[in-house]
Amino acid sequence: MTTSRSSSANVARRHGVDRLVTLAVHAAVLVAAIPLLLLVYYVTAKGVRMISVEFLTDSLPLSARRKSGGIGPAIIGTLLCTALAAAMAIPLGVLGAIYLNEYGKTSRTASVLRFLANVLAGVPSIVMGLFVYAAFVLRFDGQGRIAFAGALALACLMLPIIIRSGEEMLRLVPNNLREASMALGASQSRTILTVVLPAALPGITSGAMIAVARAAGETAPVLFTIGYATKANWNPFSGPNTTLAQFIFGNAGQPFPAAVDRAWGAAFTLIVLVLALTLGSRILAARFSSR
Repeated sequence: MTTSRSSSANVARRHGVDRLVTLAVHAAVLVAAIPLLLLVYYVTAKGVRMISVEFLTDSLPLSARRKSGGIGPAIIGTLLCTALAAAMAIPLGVLGAIYLNEYGKTSRTASVLRFLANVLAGVPSIVMGLFVYAAFVLRFDGQGRIAFAGALALACLMLPIIIRSGEEMLRLVPNNLREASMALGASQSRTILTVVLPAALPGITSGAMIAVARAAGETAPVLFTIGYATKANWNPFSGPNTTLAQFIFGNAGQPFPAAVDRAWGAAFTLIVLVLALTLGSRILAARFSSR
C-alpha cells in the first residue's frame, strides 16, 4: 500500500512538473513573439499607406525633400544582389556541409574548416564590407562599386550560416538510410545525392533562407561596395546600384517627412519580399521532400 501511494505521488509530481514546464515554454514563446508582432504591426501601419504601383516602380528621388519618387531601383538592386549572393553561397555552403559531415567528419581538415566557418559567422558585417571594398572595389579605380561587389560581401556573410545549418541537418539523417542505400550497391556519392540530400532538404532550405533573409536586410556591406543609383540597373557588372536596406538607411534619418515615409514604405516592402521568398522556398522544399 505504501509503495502504491508513493508511486501515485511520483506520477502526480511528474505531471505537475510537466504542466509547469509546458506553461513556461508557452510563456517564453509568447514573450518572444510580442516584440515581433509589434514590429510587424508598426512597420505595416506606417508603410502600407505608401504602397502603390508608382511607388514600387518609379525611380528614386534626386532629393530627399521631394514628395515624388519611388523605390523601383532599390527593389531591383535588392533582388539582383541577393540572387547573385545566393547563387554563390548556397552551392558552396551545401558542398561544404556535405564534405564536413559525409567525408571529412572528424579529420583535421574538417576541424579546421569548422573552426573557420564559426569564426566567419562571428565577423561583423561592416568588416566584411570593408574587406570586399579593399580587396575588390579599390582595384578598379573607382569603377568597382557594382552589384557584384555587394553580392560578394553578402555571399561571405551567408556562407558560414549555410555550412553550419546544412551540416546539422545532414547529421540528423539516420545512418540506416545510408547503410541501406550502400547495401543495395549505390556508391557514396549517389547515396548522398539521392538519399541523404532529399531527406535533409527541408532543413537545408530553411538554413539557406535564413541566410538569404540576413543578406537582403544587410546595410553595412553594401554601403561600401555598390554605390548609389537613382535609376534601375539590371547589369551587376557595370555601374552603381541600390538596395532597399541601403535606401532605408539613407532616408530614415532625414528631417523631411517625405523621405521618412518612403523609408517606412521600403521597410514594409522588404518584409513582404523576405516573407514571400521564405514561403516560396518552404513550398518548393516540401514538394521535393515528398517526391
